[in-house]
Amino acid sequence: MTAIVRWFAIKAEVPDPDAASFVFVAQKTMYGGKGAKVGDVIFIFASENHGGTGLVAKGVITACESIAKTAERQTPRISIAVERSGSNKRPLGRAQLRSFRGQAGDAPEAELDFKLYRQATDKIVGLTDGTGKFLNGLF
Repeated sequence: MTAIVRWFAIKAEVPDPDAASFVFVAQKTMYGGKGAKVGDVIFIFASENHGGTGLVAKGVITACESIAKTAERQTPRISIAVERSGSNKRPLGRAQLRSFRGQAGDAPEAELDFKLYRQATDKIVGLTDGTGKFLNGLF
């Protein structure tokens, strides 16, 4: 039986883009990001808001914990640990995705621009299978 691959992306501050593992504490979740679980594939984008360059790594979630809400309307948050499984072969960030801003359709780049860069906030998002496969091809 073939395992179902679930794809996620995180845009966050990444102090060491070359690290073998990462820990992200109390990250906002949007667009299905709160569904991330241990064993899921996640693509790590070093947030340009914190001096990052966009996509830096691919990994597998090794720990995941939901954070209790402290306010009624608070966006769901989770903390995750990630073990690196690859480094990207070409840059992909705000600059490379800008030309896809506002485009309709199923282009993976349009989904990434919408989910990661339409709002400036750092976050974990769920990805469609097509976008996950597109990103996986960059490693």
